[in-house]
Amino acid sequence: MFTGLVREVGTVRSLAGGRLVVGTTLAAGLGDSIAIDGVCLTVVAADAGTLAFEAVPETLARTALGELAAGRRVNLEPALRAGDPLGGHIVQGHVDGTGTVAAVSPEGISRVVEIDADPDLSRYLVEKGSVAVDGVSLTVSGLGAPDDPWFEVSLIPETLARTTLGHKQPGEVVNLEVDMIAKYVARLLGAPGGSADLVAGGPGRSQ
Repeated sequence: MFTGLVREVGTVRSLAGGRLVVGTTLAAGLGDSIAIDGVCLTVVAADAGTLAFEAVPETLARTALGELAAGRRVNLEPALRAGDPLGGHIVQGHVDGTGTVAAVSPEGISRVVEIDADPDLSRYLVEKGSVAVDGVSLTVSGLGAPDDPWFEVSLIPETLARTTLGHKQPGEVVNLEVDMIAKYVARLLGAPGGSADLVAGGPGRSQ
């Protein structure tokens, strides 16, 4: 589990055959979990200044990791340890899908980023609710209509300086993980894509 508070920005050294090597000063051992742009991966090799991971085809297909190349900067967050403060929100590192940056505009000392999202994901978003964008815990500051599924997040100077989001431009693809609690609520209430039968026990099922 993660909090969406990026610990460090690393640099991709290589991505070949699903093996991702990242340059970083983070200390991690074999088997440790690290969120890379919001995707939870397991350390399979650790050398001085680099960590290696294996990304399966499903991960590369469902996230933006498949677009990484040498030199790209990525957000890194080690898994939360017992007793660590939960400063962001509960992030699993299980990316739900991707979105596309539609617009970036300054707003005082902050920057507003508009992201186009799939309708299946946007229904889990609420204004002032939480969303993880490339692994960064953010607050939804604006929402489009159901037939125009975009949302906005406001980036404060600290976020701009300490994550890769400050360099995002329109057209770039980002990883999205919606609020885990929202997904469970939708499932229990039988929202589209959920199942009320599971709550009731289903036809012909004893409880």
